[in-house]
Amino acid sequence: MYPRLSDFLREVFGIDVELPIQSYGLFVALAFLTGIWVLIKEMKRKERQGLLIPSEKKVLVGAHAKPRELIISGLIGFIIGYKLLDIILQYSAFVEDPQGFILSAGGSFIGGLIGAGISVFFTWREKHKKKLDKPIWETKQVFPHELAGNFLVIAGVVGLLGAKIFHNLENWNELVADPWGSLMTFSGLSFLGGLLLGGAAIIWYAKKKNISAVHLADAAAIVMPLGYAIGRIGCQVSGDGCWGIENPDPMPEWLSFLPEWIWAYNYPHNIINEGVLIPGCTWDNCHVLTTPVFPTPFYETTMMFIVFVILFSIRKRIKIPGMLFVLYFLFAGIERFLIEKIRINNIYKIGNLEVTQAEIISFFMILVGIVAIILLFKNKDKMITKFGNSAVKPKKEDA
Repeated sequence: MYPRLSDFLREVFGIDVELPIQSYGLFVALAFLTGIWVLIKEMKRKERQGLLIPSEKKVLVGAHAKPRELIISGLIGFIIGYKLLDIILQYSAFVEDPQGFILSAGGSFIGGLIGAGISVFFTWREKHKKKLDKPIWETKQVFPHELAGNFLVIAGVVGLLGAKIFHNLENWNELVADPWGSLMTFSGLSFLGGLLLGGAAIIWYAKKKNISAVHLADAAAIVMPLGYAIGRIGCQVSGDGCWGIENPDPMPEWLSFLPEWIWAYNYPHNIINEGVLIPGCTWDNCHVLTTPVFPTPFYETTMMFIVFVILFSIRKRIKIPGMLFVLYFLFAGIERFLIEKIRINNIYKIGNLEVTQAEIISFFMILVGIVAIILLFKNKDKMITKFGNSAVKPKKEDA
C-alpha cells in the first residue's frame, strides 16, 4: 500500500521527497479529469447528431470592471493567499495532514491581503484591456459541452455532500461522538448517496440551462462507471478501509493463476492504521491487518470498468433516449448489491432480515432499472419522437 505519493516514490524509485498528495485524492482527481474528457467527447457527438443544441447568451462586451466583480475577485484571492502563504511557511505540517490543514481556520492574514491585491489587479487589468468607449451587447452561442466542467463540479460538490450525508446517517454514533470530525473528513463516503443527490443537482442545472436531461444522462452513463472504477483504485492503493470481510481461506485451485492478493489481502501500510504494527517500519503508516480480507475495491474497479466497456461499445447502437442511463443505473445497482455480500458495512435489522443501507438502495436501483427498461421499450416510439432530435429550442440568457 502507498497511502501517499511520497511513499510510492520512495519505495519504488528511492526518491525521498515529502509531497502533500494522498493516493486516494490523486485517483479521485484523475477520475474527475478523465470524466471531463469523456463527457466532452460524448456531448460533442450528441451535438453533431442534433440531440444537444446550443443556447444563446447575451454578453456585455467592453464594460469596465464593476465593484461587485472586484469584491468577489478580492475575496477569492484573499482565501487563496490566506492559505497558500501559510502552506509555504508551515509546509511540514501541511504535508502531514493536508485536508485538516486546508479545512482549519488558520492561515496568513498578510498572505490573504497579497492574494486579494493580486486578484483584484488582474481582474481590473483584464477588463481594462477590453474596455470600449461604449459597451455593446453581443449574442454568443453556448454549446452544452462547454458546460461539461460545470456539470462535473456540481456533481462533485453536491455528490460529496450526499455521500457524507448518507454515510453519517449510516454511522450515526460516529457523527454524534465527533460531529465536526465526521463532517469535515474526506474519508467515509457513500457512493450511492453521492449518485442520488449529485444526479438530482445535474438534472436541475440541465433544466436551468435548457439542456435535454435525457441525452445528458445518456452521456453521463459513459462517464460514471469509468470515474468510479478509477476512484476505487485510490481506495485499493491507499487502504482506506473500504475493504471486504475477513477471508482466511486459501485461494481456490481454479484461481491459482492469479496473484494471491486478489483473493485475500492484508493491506500493509493502510492509511487508517488498522491492524498491528509492522516490525521495523519507518513509514507514517505502519500497520497491517492480522487477517487478510477480500480486496473489494479491486473487485469494484474491475466490475465497473467492464460496465464502462459494455456501455461504451453499445452507445451508438442504442436508439431509445434514456436507455443507456437506465442500463448504467441497473448495472450499478447489481454491482453494489453483489459486492455488499463480502464488504464491511453497518447492518440494519428489518424483522428477521439483516441488510445494509447500500443493499436497500441498490435493490431499489435494480427494481427501478428493470421497470424503466420495460417502460422505455413499451414507449420507444414516443421516446424517439419526443427526444429523437432535440426537443428544446435555443434559449436566450442575459449575462
